[in-house]
Amino acid sequence: MSQTVKDGTLSGAVDAPPTASPKRWWILAVIAIAQLMVVLDATIVNIALPSAQADLGFSDAGRQWIVTAYALAFASLLLLGGRLADLFGRKPAFLVGVVGFAAASALGGAATGFGMLVTARALQGVFGALLAPAALSLLNTTFTDARERARAFSVYGAIAGAGGAVGLLLGGLLTDALDWRWTLYVNVAIAVVAFAGGWTLLGNHRDAAGAKLDVPGTVLVAGGLFSLVYGFSNADAHHWGSPLTWGFLLAGGVLLAAFAWWQTRAAHPLLPLRVLLDRNRAASYLAVLITGAGMFGVFLFLTYYLQLNLGFSPTKTGVAFLPMVGALMMTAQLGTTVLLPRIGPKAVIPLGFAVATAGMAWLTGIGLGSHYASAVLPQLVVIGVGLGLVMPSAMQLATGAVAAEDAGVASATVNAMQQVGGSIGTALLNTLAAGAATDYLAGKNPADKLVRTQATIESYTTAFWWSAGLFAVGAVIAFLLYRRGTQQPDPEGARVVHM
Repeated sequence: MSQTVKDGTLSGAVDAPPTASPKRWWILAVIAIAQLMVVLDATIVNIALPSAQADLGFSDAGRQWIVTAYALAFASLLLLGGRLADLFGRKPAFLVGVVGFAAASALGGAATGFGMLVTARALQGVFGALLAPAALSLLNTTFTDARERARAFSVYGAIAGAGGAVGLLLGGLLTDALDWRWTLYVNVAIAVVAFAGGWTLLGNHRDAAGAKLDVPGTVLVAGGLFSLVYGFSNADAHHWGSPLTWGFLLAGGVLLAAFAWWQTRAAHPLLPLRVLLDRNRAASYLAVLITGAGMFGVFLFLTYYLQLNLGFSPTKTGVAFLPMVGALMMTAQLGTTVLLPRIGPKAVIPLGFAVATAGMAWLTGIGLGSHYASAVLPQLVVIGVGLGLVMPSAMQLATGAVAAEDAGVASATVNAMQQVGGSIGTALLNTLAAGAATDYLAGKNPADKLVRTQATIESYTTAFWWSAGLFAVGAVIAFLLYRRGTQQPDPEGARVVHM
């Protein structure tokens, strides 16, 4: 039996502490596996793109669409996916998401042409938009003890932060050892484990069963997010002065403004404003957005540097990121279970951003004669420490103390912020890096191999400096917005009491 508690009162029942699920740690394992599958696909296919292009014979412009198709579908449908999980139950949303993602992955692996591969990537994004918020909201509602919840979020946040690097490693291994198609087929194997665990372990609860779907809000936010991600993702190809860039960005801003206005009037809003109005939660959404934008500089441009300048293979490139992954995972545990409960987010998250800023600034020291052990490795460890303090803590605060009936959409907002942040980072850093290379080549002989190589170094270091700037802005915003002290329950929130 469950009843909703608001404002500290419960009508018709005796208040009692929530009961923890005895299967909660197994549930965490299932959620972690599913989340890893979704996060991997943001980067695992990237390393395989040259092989896929040679096999299927599509153009260089087509490579961008293999990445963008996933991002567009995923970002634009996340809030809908989160709300569907609230309305119809998190277990069915999770299971349908897993099966659909696996089927789309199998379709992509069997692709016989460009159109089939793009369609499969878009379908991955559709089902990922259902799976990701269901997984995060399940985590939020499964762990009721504060200390255990912090440990669970340290695992989830570490996967969210390090999954891109793991994707690079796995993509390189599969492409080198087998074939590019296995970067997609591998999801089928992961999905079998996630589905079996989800079917066996998860219970179903519909916290917002009495509500209705906000169709106008769904259309507005899906259109707005689609336009924003499309505009930013293709800014480098279309150029910033093109109507295809600023037109979509303007349309996205207008649609999202209309969505915000509609949410104040809708009887059953898709994203209730009470989810956004808590200061700590709003600050956490911004922290996730900025982290998504800044991390792009680490993964993309450092991948270029390792492969094109240091001559690393795809597999060796993935291995090179593992120290960052290890540092991130260890710091995630420290941040969520020790530091956050004791000193609060106003100290922890700005500190994490500051450490990440220092690491990114240090990484700008790479040059033509640099070595991985001295110019990349220690910097990656520092960046991993910083992001480990930011990502899990921000995700925990973004979904904490939220009404049970809003858990899905609050979780979807976290994923949407990370996806939009990644798209913004892609566009801005690509443009700035390309501009830096062009400026360096001005007045020099572009036929000179040494000059061209130095131009690429200038483009990478420019991207790293701007990533450092993004993290520095994150530190300032986090310090200004987060409340002092440790996390307190949202007075407008609700919790579920099991009796």
